[in-house]
Amino acid sequence: MRDMINAAAFKEMTLCAYAALQSNIQTINDLNVFPVPDGDTGTNMGLTMERAAIELRKQDFDTVAAAADCVASALLRAARGNSGVILSLLFRGISRTLKGLHETDARTFAAAMQGGVDAAYKAVMKPAEGTILTVSRLAAEAAAEAANAGASLEKTLECAIKAGDEALADTVNLNPVLKKAGVVDAGGMGYMFILKAMLASLRGEISAPTEHGGIAEPLDNSAMLAAGLDHITFAFDTVYIVRKKSPDVDLNPLRAFLGSIGDSLVISDDDEIFKVHVHTDTPGVALTESQKYGTLELAKIENMVTQAEQLQRGEKAQTTDDLDAVDAELTAMESATAITGEEDENFVAPAEKQFGAVTVCAGEGMQNLFRELGADRVVTGGQTMNPSTDDILREINRTPAETVFVLPNNKNIIMAAEQCIPLSEKRVIVIPTKTVPQGVSALLNFNIDENEEPLVEAMIEAANNVHTAMVTYAARDSDFDGHQIHAGEYLALLDGKLLGSYTNEKTLLKELSWAFDEFNPEFITVYYGQDVDEAAASAAAETLTGNFPDAELSVVNGGQPVYYYMISVE
Repeated sequence: MRDMINAAAFKEMTLCAYAALQSNIQTINDLNVFPVPDGDTGTNMGLTMERAAIELRKQDFDTVAAAADCVASALLRAARGNSGVILSLLFRGISRTLKGLHETDARTFAAAMQGGVDAAYKAVMKPAEGTILTVSRLAAEAAAEAANAGASLEKTLECAIKAGDEALADTVNLNPVLKKAGVVDAGGMGYMFILKAMLASLRGEISAPTEHGGIAEPLDNSAMLAAGLDHITFAFDTVYIVRKKSPDVDLNPLRAFLGSIGDSLVISDDDEIFKVHVHTDTPGVALTESQKYGTLELAKIENMVTQAEQLQRGEKAQTTDDLDAVDAELTAMESATAITGEEDENFVAPAEKQFGAVTVCAGEGMQNLFRELGADRVVTGGQTMNPSTDDILREINRTPAETVFVLPNNKNIIMAAEQCIPLSEKRVIVIPTKTVPQGVSALLNFNIDENEEPLVEAMIEAANNVHTAMVTYAARDSDFDGHQIHAGEYLALLDGKLLGSYTNEKTLLKELSWAFDEFNPEFITVYYGQDVDEAAASAAAETLTGNFPDAELSVVNGGQPVYYYMISVE
């Protein structure tokens, strides 16, 4: 039985915790009670922990303090979504408590757990019980009680886990939304997976998996080609290799994008490169999008329709030369490209003006609109693809201003943006916009000739005057807030609350229009997404504004994913 945790043990415990999260991401995500497609808790926690695993594997540590500091620093920068930020705060508090220590015993580790809880509660403006905060707090209290009574380190963690499990089970009673859905808190469950893996590692019951050893091979298309043309949905079998901009570049937004334009998608990667296999009708679009994440090095594109026709005629299907040998050669080569200027991850733009702005959004149309309104930098992200603290920080640093205003435009990104404040040498002000239309209104009031305090007040007031409606689809079956929802149905949300689910889009739009009546709208702006054409958007706008002939109407191609329409009502 171990009574001390040294650097090697803490490293192994954390790597095991990461592996446990990775293995249970879907289990955690399935607890998400809100039926809209979003950046799920398990995904955000897993991606946040991934950076810590990458950094831990790069080196060994002399002290437990150094190992804990490495984890805390990595999590701080990689934090995604509210769950990822809270997880990073829990480990930051642990790191502060262990500062200067060579190793730690039960009492100190219990105090470190409590330090993490304190850090998390202080950072959350309105801490809600029945969440990961409750679970971590009660687990830490049980750990402290056991350790102060003389319990061993293993016994201390056992007591923490027992109390944490009980607290997790009780979240269904503490949180009204969870109670209606009959599920426990997803973040709390993720935290319990971490604690249990750490204890199992300490006992020697599990060990961390070895680092990913290579790039997985793409899918074999031979069976599909042999089956003939009826089995081919997308024409081009597209395989390519991209050298990453950085080892920890987030490929999840790319995965979501490629999944929307094709099928049979496989993305595999190591620290330096990633390989994509996708069937699509637009391989050029896939390649162009992927180059946002690195440098394209090699591509193979084959027309499966042509190949199937050749096989049906008894001919040998035409193919490109074997890719594997070239792949191996390129992987072994060192990049000859010098990285300078803004491509440097640590680049900080010198201040050329007093105020600048960074905004978060998805969709080419929305990104162009924000740039036209004066945003210096745009972070790609939003619903389903929450950017990390580091993603936002990078664009803050690249903004040539002394003070940078950040518009997160999503309630699940605000905390990650706020994490940037102490990390940048620039002054950072987060305007807590919860939707993209709020961000647009705030940026319209971004008067760089104004003083800071009235400027902040004007932007916040403008954002608060906007009501936002969203039209999307149900990602899962759900019984939510009295609504029986089936996957694939249209969903209408107004100011973050579910208005209803519908099988008919026109009925949904009429319901939204009636809901707008209480706002007496003067301005209605309809931003239509990537899956909607202009004619359909114009028709939808007419339905929405039928009750408000005097309202000024604008229809804008936002190009956003996930949401068919985002509607601003003022």
